[in-house]
Amino acid sequence: MKAKDIIRIFEEWAPAQLAYDWDNSGLQVGSYEKEVTKVMVTLDVLDQVVDEAIEKNVDFIFAHHPMLFKSLKTINVQSPKGRLIQKLIKHDITVYAAHTNLDVAENGVSDMLARVLDVENTEVLFPSESDRLLKLVAFVPNTHVDEVKRALGDNGAGHIGNYSDCMFETNGFGQFKPLEGTNPFIGEKGTIEKVEESRIETILPTKKLHVILDALKKAHPYEEVAYDLYPLENQGKVYGAGRIGDLRSEMTLEAFSHFIKKRLDVPFVRVTGNLKRSIKRVAILGGSGKDFVEEVAATDADVYVTGDMSFHEAQDAWALGLSVIDPGHYVEKVMKEAVKEYFEEQITEGVSFIVSEANTEPFQLL
Repeated sequence: MKAKDIIRIFEEWAPAQLAYDWDNSGLQVGSYEKEVTKVMVTLDVLDQVVDEAIEKNVDFIFAHHPMLFKSLKTINVQSPKGRLIQKLIKHDITVYAAHTNLDVAENGVSDMLARVLDVENTEVLFPSESDRLLKLVAFVPNTHVDEVKRALGDNGAGHIGNYSDCMFETNGFGQFKPLEGTNPFIGEKGTIEKVEESRIETILPTKKLHVILDALKKAHPYEEVAYDLYPLENQGKVYGAGRIGDLRSEMTLEAFSHFIKKRLDVPFVRVTGNLKRSIKRVAILGGSGKDFVEEVAATDADVYVTGDMSFHEAQDAWALGLSVIDPGHYVEKVMKEAVKEYFEEQITEGVSFIVSEANTEPFQLL
């Protein structure tokens, strides 16, 4: 399997177009054509991670944080970044990063953190875009209706809210005349054929159009499939950074802080606010969330869980009456096992997947 195949499979989960404009997700070093047999999933790409990859014969590193974030004007192999690039190229290791697209995707980093912290009934905290929706109308002989509907549903068509396989079906007659060069499933060349058919209507996100049309054509018995596509004004699934939801069991700010330490396996958290305050509504933003204190304070969140909180932004939250718990940036490590499990479900042979054991947390608690 090539690197481009692994990337394609991953981006079915977290499409590249979900990444923010300022981000640098995507291929970092190497080639899309690289033949891959072993993938290592990591939060960061640092020297110790690359050394581990070399030792374990890894040929593809999947990272959350891009190793190339700012533009490079020169690759000086005497510099830390230059040495890292040289090492990767020398050992023919391709590096790909999925940053903000993995943050905002459904079941991405934001949802992973919410699940670990028992936050339920979540909504997107900072919406950025939504799926563009299409209506697909397909005409299918009655003998193959169930097969076609199953193929459409299995490949992502027919999702409305928390319901799947949403479709509408009407019966009628289809008419066609096979011409020279055809190999009709029903009928004879040069003769008009009338067939009992069903009109199947369903909804789909634009990003899955090609996958769903491929599934339709494979399940449909005709060599030429008749279908229509209509653009819709309905709002599709909303994507964006962070989540806000309800804590499964209400507790004090102090108790929730200790709960976070345990669940996220961190040695300490920094907390602002009244420790005896009751916490029910929780806003979560993985990574660095210090720039969004005012926006979160305008919601109904009792507490804001995020990393990299600075002194003045913490004071702002305090003044606004917003409690904050800062467990650090490194808690995004929750993505490592989740991404590995996703790949192992999608790719069952030819490629093995491991999680990096290298510690990339820069801080030590003394």
